[in-house]
Amino acid sequence: QVQLVESGGGLVQPGGSLRLSCAASGSIFSINVMGWYRQVPGKRRELVATITSASMTSYADSVKGRFTISRDNAKNTVSLQMNSLKPEDTAVYYCNLRIGALNSYWGQGTQVTVAS
Repeated sequence: QVQLVESGGGLVQPGGSLRLSCAASGSIFSINVMGWYRQVPGKRRELVATITSASMTSYADSVKGRFTISRDNAKNTVSLQMNSLKPEDTAVYYCNLRIGALNSYWGQGTQVTVAS
């Protein structure tokens, strides 16, 4: 069983920064993909960024140049540094861990609100 615990959400003004963190525990294989997704009410959950265990990264076009994903394989953690935040970044952000094609785990979500 795998548990993911997120932290770091909150309220920030437009143009501000936040850093999200996620700690994974349990039966975690060394080869995996960790990532962040976000969801607003009434819309599908969307990919924000992913990072492989070899530190290859991928970003949604809407966050490129503003968000940076990183991970610490020794600690099984993944972080998302979010800069130049916009109101449209407001969402619940979810941490995800994917092992192979069939095993996908989610955190409980953390609210990020960007407003004046």
